[in-house]
Amino acid sequence: MTKTIIYFYIPKQVTLLDLSGVVEVFQEAIGLGFQYELQFISSQSSVVSSSGLEFASLTHFSKTNPKENDLVFISGSSTHQIDLNAEDALFFEWLQQLNANQTTICSICSGAFLLAKAGLLDHKECTTHWKLVDKLKKDFPLAKTQNNTLFTQSGTIYTSAGIITGIDLALHIIEQRHGKETAATIAKELVVYKRRHGNDEQESVYLQNRNHRDEKIHIIQDWIISNLEKTSTIDFLAELIHIGPRNLTRIFKKQTGITIAEYRTKLRIEKAKSLLLNSDYKIEHIAHLCGYKTSKQLRVILESYLDALPTEIKNCWS
Repeated sequence: MTKTIIYFYIPKQVTLLDLSGVVEVFQEAIGLGFQYELQFISSQSSVVSSSGLEFASLTHFSKTNPKENDLVFISGSSTHQIDLNAEDALFFEWLQQLNANQTTICSICSGAFLLAKAGLLDHKECTTHWKLVDKLKKDFPLAKTQNNTLFTQSGTIYTSAGIITGIDLALHIIEQRHGKETAATIAKELVVYKRRHGNDEQESVYLQNRNHRDEKIHIIQDWIISNLEKTSTIDFLAELIHIGPRNLTRIFKKQTGITIAEYRTKLRIEKAKSLLLNSDYKIEHIAHLCGYKTSKQLRVILESYLDALPTEIKNCWS
């Protein structure tokens, strides 16, 4: 069987996790018996990462000839050091030729800027790290840059928000090529806590509404996150931090921007979506795990907030 070659292009000031996360996913696939070969390429023989670690004995990209079934990953550089002029015209011509040959090309984080300069993102949905979204929109207006998205696919072009989302993207490609079971096996081996999908937000729902310094409200938020299956009154939550219920309601809204009920609903929706996509639990059981007494309650919430029923999320979002 012919091996599929995965080329990892390493730019100057590469962010280590942009590279290593994806590499580990495919290394695990090799360990499962899949015919992959990993090659590390660049515009020069050695590259120093943003952390100071040096990569040596790299193959020059021009000496490679990726085929249609191969994959090319363009890793990101430090988000503060995007230098498109660091790459010569030959590199962008090489990318254009790969695209013409229908080779799968994937960018991690700021790697999207290299694809954009080569014209590969013109009129295509794409994304990058949240800090760089506005810059990508400004510098390359023909690209259909998506806000707050983990990764995108437009034909054979994939882009991701970067760092950990490179793992999400790699697992997604594994699933496309080898099925859900294989992707789940690799995720488990890498101790990936939760499979995420392209339309998930870049900022975890568990981190949202926590940009404050009120330790008592953090305690309440932590308790809610850990006890989503439980029903709790305002009186009970107030007792946890020894303040009055009305005072808790006022302070929580002031510090987080939303009410306690709204916060809990956001978390329950996220948990329900994750369980629908990543487990074989019946909807009734998922509803109970998310704190709802009946599956009908869960259906109403999901349809109201996501405009989708549980079966639609399970069958169409995966």
